[in-house]
Amino acid sequence: QVRLVESGGGLVQPGGSLRLSCAASGIDFSVNTMGWYRQAPGKERELVATINPSNRKIYADSAKGRFTISRDNAKNTVFLQMNSLKPEDTAVYHCSARYNDRYWGQGAQVTVSS
Repeated sequence: QVRLVESGGGLVQPGGSLRLSCAASGIDFSVNTMGWYRQAPGKERELVATINPSNRKIYADSAKGRFTISRDNAKNTVFLQMNSLKPEDTAVYHCSARYNDRYWGQGAQVTVSS
């Protein structure tokens, strides 16, 4: 059974930082492209960042320079370090694993508000 479990979300003030984690089980983590996507209320799910098995990273324009994706294959975990957070970053952040199939986590709420 594949499980992707996100953690680290919460409420933060504008300009603050959060670090999201996603622990994966039931997959061969090292061969999967891992990603973070987000969905704000009333909007479609959008790409935030991905990291492939060779550590090649892709960022959405909105994330460049502020967010950093990384992975720890020994711990089957992918991270998203988010700095300089803005109110428009408020969303549910979902972890994704993709190899032959794509799997999703349940999501972690991130709220950026003063």
